[in-house]
Amino acid sequence: MSTDLNWFKSSYSGDQGGNCVEVATRPHAIHVRDSKDLTVPALTLSPDAWADFLRYAAT
Repeated sequence: MSTDLNWFKSSYSGDQGGNCVEVATRPHAIHVRDSKDLTVPALTLSPDAWADFLRYAAT
């Protein structure tokens, strides 16, 4: 995976550290990672799969 991804923290993650989900978007892929353990590979989804996940999570 490219190291030039611009990661941003989930708005649901707190400011005290701990649980933190970060997302980086590209035109053809959405990357999701747990910032607590960067040795674990990021999950990479297609934009359509990410949109499906967001619709599911919002219900």
